Amino acid sequence: MDKNEKWLEWAVELQSLAQAGLFYGKDQYDRERYERIRSIAAEMISYKTEIPMEKVRDLFCCEKGYQTPKLDSRAAVFQDDKILLVRENDGLWSLPGGWVDVDKSVKENVVKEVLEEAGLDVSADRVIAIQDRERHNRPIYAYKICKVFVLCSVIGGKFRPNIETVGSGYFALDELPALSQDKTTTEQVEMCFEAYHATHWETLIE
Repeated sequence: MDKNEKWLEWAVELQSLAQAGLFYGKDQYDRERYERIRSIAAEMISYKTEIPMEKVRDLFCCEKGYQTPKLDSRAAVFQDDKILLVRENDGLWSLPGGWVDVDKSVKENVVKEVLEEAGLDVSADRVIAIQDRERHNRPIYAYKICKVFVLCSVIGGKFRPNIETVGSGYFALDELPALSQDKTTTEQVEMCFEAYHATHWETLIE
């Protein structure tokens, strides 16, 4: 992590400690202190990013229990040595995917996201990698994220309009469009191509 972003690491750690203390702590006065620590962490985020305090609280201070990373699933779907990308509403492209729903497994979520964003029915065949998002994507968020990349095969279907994407297409590695860097980087796409071409692929885990 860049030294200029060290403050974010501290704010995240304070929030995590406060959240655990609020969950496990029994003493009323200790709980008040943990609430204040959580507020300070949120104030740090709001001050440095100029994001309204109310929004920071909604994103940063609403979970209960021991804090764990969020899960983001991404599908790697290939056709004729080209990879499937979906076009976001902002005009940038990414691998189809998103947050893993609480009532879905990672495998189920990958299949669901491809259907919703690209209109394709797929099978989830193999885990390519489990990545710590902040090591690869920017900007860094105020919460930890594990990204799970899954190699998939098309069973059927075709693109249909939806609220999340405005288009989809298959791209060769040397003709990638402008990517949404917070979701998908060129290096992550290259990794998916390597897994697709490999006879025996070992899952990469961070």
